[in-house]
Amino acid sequence: MSETNTGTSSGTQRVRKQRKPKKSQIPYAILLTALIIAFGFYLGQGNNQLPVYWGFGIAFGYILQRSRFCFTAAFRDPCITGSTSVTRAVLVAVALSSVGFWAIKYASALKGGETNLNMAGVSPIGLPLALGAVLFGIGMVIAGGCASGTLMRVGEGFLMQMLVLVFFIAGSAWGAHDMGFWGKFNENAPKVYLPDMFGWFGAILVQGMIIVLLYIAAAKWQEKKMGTME
Repeated sequence: MSETNTGTSSGTQRVRKQRKPKKSQIPYAILLTALIIAFGFYLGQGNNQLPVYWGFGIAFGYILQRSRFCFTAAFRDPCITGSTSVTRAVLVAVALSSVGFWAIKYASALKGGETNLNMAGVSPIGLPLALGAVLFGIGMVIAGGCASGTLMRVGEGFLMQMLVLVFFIAGSAWGAHDMGFWGKFNENAPKVYLPDMFGWFGAILVQGMIIVLLYIAAAKWQEKKMGTME
């Protein structure tokens, strides 16, 4: 027994000796940070807003990479693993963005802005929406990432996601080209705009209640499937 333990420990020590020590990535990080700052100053020479966009993009990409934020995982993980941690993160993000968009549109309404702003971005609930949602859902599960997840993994160097990004752009361009054709199916399709149905404050209340109920359902689902909360 002791000989076996001695042999195992010596083998482990040989493996440890054979492993090369990891190189420090701090110099690369300093160099990359310097390049990011330098490029920001370069952009500022042409337009004062460009450095802001550049900084926001860098920060957004960093948050996506560190949080592993992906809409695909939000819908896939509860079915495959039972985990709803990403699902709940998406619900929190939707809640925060809902408050922001509500504030922007409500402020415009108080100032007597154009009523077209109210319906801006509201898509008809018709055949194109349903068909596109199903096809996109299938595609993003097969590809292993949505738009945000694909961009994040491209930055990490995943070759598969680079190929996905190429076809993502091609599909988007194709869809934009055929938008007029698909619009024919939406001539009688309804548009749902909560402020028209419940008023401004009623709309944000209903939206919040729906998100809270979905969050509770996601938490209960994980407890049922995994027996624990992350």
